[in-house]
Amino acid sequence: MKLLIKNMVSIRCKMIVKSELDNMQLQYTNVELGEVEIREELNPKQYNQLKAALLTYGLELMENKKTIIIEKIKNIIVEMIHYSDNLPETNFSDYLSKKMNYDYNYLSNLFSEVKGITIEQYIIAHKIERVKELLIYDELTLTEIAHKLHYSGVAHLSNQFKKVTGLTPSFFKKMRDKRFKAREDL
Repeated sequence: MKLLIKNMVSIRCKMIVKSELDNMQLQYTNVELGEVEIREELNPKQYNQLKAALLTYGLELMENKKTIIIEKIKNIIVEMIHYSDNLPETNFSDYLSKKMNYDYNYLSNLFSEVKGITIEQYIIAHKIERVKELLIYDELTLTEIAHKLHYSGVAHLSNQFKKVTGLTPSFFKKMRDKRFKAREDL
């Protein structure tokens, strides 16, 4: 039995779901972002118990088809940007369409209708969060970050970063360095 779970966007979420399944002694074969494969069918009591347990962590079992599709799109984007070492070489619309087995125009229109933003805006927001993360780790240069996240160059990354955050990447990094130094001085 496949269950789809809303708001499951991190490795920690996967650990929570596994823990709850173990607590309920439910056998599972696979736990991925937004999706769980359970060996047996859940009876209504088990379903409601799992639903309540997950809800305490902000996770929701999904039943609406549109919501399920939107969550799958979001999970693919999060997985791709935050947990994959390499972004797909093809353009994202082709990648998403192939991965979801739906026409991209349908996915795009549905996402915009339900979320109120475009898939592209959602991707940009996550890419900028990933840039912030990489700047904080301070292991890669801005050029390497731009290449890793498939920006055409540092200028493109910087312009998009400033448009979203209001700051330049270098100013963001300086702020981080000042905070880090202030903590060291304590």
